[in-house]
Amino acid sequence: MGACLLIQITPQLRILVAVEAIDGRKGIDSIAQLGREKLGADPFSGCLFIFRSRRGTAIKLLAYDGQGFWLATKRLSKGRFKWWPIGSEPARVLRAHQAQLLLAAANPDAEAPPVWRQVSA
Repeated sequence: MGACLLIQITPQLRILVAVEAIDGRKGIDSIAQLGREKLGADPFSGCLFIFRSRRGTAIKLLAYDGQGFWLATKRLSKGRFKWWPIGSEPARVLRAHQAQLLLAAANPDAEAPPVWRQVSA
């Protein structure tokens, strides 16, 4: 039995959240092309792209793991993703803990403990 690999959201992962919504029917090739053209990032670089559907009820994640692409969709059973970046830039960079909050349909800008705390001797 082989190893089971999943999309891992680590502190080292570059995470780009697209400001502009997409057609939720798009697949791997179309989303990879959007990442390249709209977000200015290489889909084969290992970064994680996050896109929102036009209605705001679903998000799509695209990542390349060295062997192939992972495409994941989360569709909310009720409501919409309330937080989404706005601005003139095509994407916003998130840290790992912020992406985890976004995946839980929470606000990534909410106050959180620092990622690293100095341990005093």
